[in-house]
Amino acid sequence: MRAAYFAFDRFPSSKGSAVHIGQMAAELFDRFGGGLLGVLGGGGLPRYQREGDVQIARFDEQIPNLIDRAEAYSHWVARHLAPHLETLELVHVRDPWSALPVLGHRHKVVYEVNGLPSIELPHTWPQAAPATVAKLRRLEAHCLEQADAIVVPSSVIGDAIRKMGINPEKVFLVPNAANPVTPAPSAPSAGAASAASGARPPGAPEHYLIYVGALQRWQGVDVLMRAFARLADLTELRLVVCSSVPERRAKPLQRLADRLGVAERIVWRFTLPHDEVAGWLAGAAVSAAPLTACPRNLDQGCAPLKILESMAAGTPVVASDLPAVREILGEDGRLVAPDRPAELARAIRILLEYPEQARVMAERARSRVPSWADSRARLAEVYRRV
Repeated sequence: MRAAYFAFDRFPSSKGSAVHIGQMAAELFDRFGGGLLGVLGGGGLPRYQREGDVQIARFDEQIPNLIDRAEAYSHWVARHLAPHLETLELVHVRDPWSALPVLGHRHKVVYEVNGLPSIELPHTWPQAAPATVAKLRRLEAHCLEQADAIVVPSSVIGDAIRKMGINPEKVFLVPNAANPVTPAPSAPSAGAASAASGARPPGAPEHYLIYVGALQRWQGVDVLMRAFARLADLTELRLVVCSSVPERRAKPLQRLADRLGVAERIVWRFTLPHDEVAGWLAGAAVSAAPLTACPRNLDQGCAPLKILESMAAGTPVVASDLPAVREILGEDGRLVAPDRPAELARAIRILLEYPEQARVMAERARSRVPSWADSRARLAEVYRRV
């Protein structure tokens, strides 16, 4: 095999990371005539799978401790890499766990940084000791220094990488993207740059706000619920939560909804397949991305697919005023101070009360969304350079 792609993420899944992996890996394997895709498994996914010229291998060891699991995964990557060291020309990785075992060989390494685990870990695993986070920071720096090229989805993340002292000449912007949404169903092929379906889903409310994504604290779903409670006079309005996680992860938020008196006005959709998300977005009056002002969102930035996909669906967006969000939306969405339910509610109310102005804003936003074909062309140029 001439190419390999490794990611410490489950693939496929309903998460945005899986969408990104599908597109980036497709570009890599189209360029090199197939290769090896190493990802996380579990949930009934096969350990090994052949898709045309691509061999998919999945790490599915159930190790409760995150660091122990990551270390075991790194050893697994090394074992799967070993038979191909004589033929590999390029390896694309998404995280330090994947990067460490692929460095130091004859092939080139492209390190795609969507987030820095040393910043994310305290949010996803609060019990992590400071010494552990410091070791992880050194590991990240080593992998970034040794990689031949670094790909980032936003300028904010790129700036964070440069501030670490990494050579700026090897940092390349390959933005996240979203394909245009069409009103009728279509059947796009895997990795293709065809349009998504905006058909209205069965059972969708007549008039609703929407949130799409996971339910971690830094996503600010609790802030959105408190804002929604301030819109109680809009009795026909519903809040649809399209989550990529199972229902058990939503229990704290469901209890909050009960306390706020809005539980009966929230529609939950769990582990929603990604190809169904476009229809829910297209039918919404407003899409909300209430990200919190935490280091995970400020220091390293983020490039949320939910915002880009809302823009591609022609849905007005209200989102937290964070640097990376501002980079995506510009003036074509309503930006509000993060962690302030009253301001969020006010912005939503304005969009609902002035639908024509909201529609014009959303159309401007739609015209600015890069397609996956655009992003893949930028990635192909990075591959050509290395």
